[in-house]
Amino acid sequence: MLDDERMLLQQIAKGDARAFKTIFDCYRNRLHYYIFSFVKSGQVTEELVMDVFMKLWTGREMLVQIENFDGFLFRVAHNKTIDFLRSVAKDPAFRELLWEEIQIESGIGADNALISHEYEEKLREAIALLSPQRKKVYQLSREMDLTHEEIAVRLNLSKSTVNNHLVEARQFIRQYLVNKFDLAMLVLIIGRI
Repeated sequence: MLDDERMLLQQIAKGDARAFKTIFDCYRNRLHYYIFSFVKSGQVTEELVMDVFMKLWTGREMLVQIENFDGFLFRVAHNKTIDFLRSVAKDPAFRELLWEEIQIESGIGADNALISHEYEEKLREAIALLSPQRKKVYQLSREMDLTHEEIAVRLNLSKSTVNNHLVEARQFIRQYLVNKFDLAMLVLIIGRI
């Protein structure tokens, strides 16, 4: 860590708002770029950047103990971003709102078609990798919209076996997509699985 930066952190730890502003000005754009690469939304990125700096300010007394401030700051940004994306994944309305904002910022059109095409392609790849029985259960559920009971009767399986196959198939497909897409796109498409 640079001596100037260490001195600024010591001043911030004592409550110096000007020193904090200096650090803010120095790191704000880098954090914005980093977080935006995950969430693809300018408004959300700005809020997350502010959250990172709020966390820094509220825990300022501990700053003098940090050896690698750059690494620390980007770890906080990473954690805030992951927390945000997890919360979005659990809330369909919020996921839809984020999707709309990403479409507006990215210009909708070809990008949306490309993402949709890529998603469909990767989904087909993941389904093809399922065991034959699990694939059949998944396809009957997703493509033919059959209930668990209807699938159980059709395949001569118990309802709980059908449920287990579907749970395992979804987990496998999600993990496959995690490896193929960035986090923001994954959060937005995860509800389709």
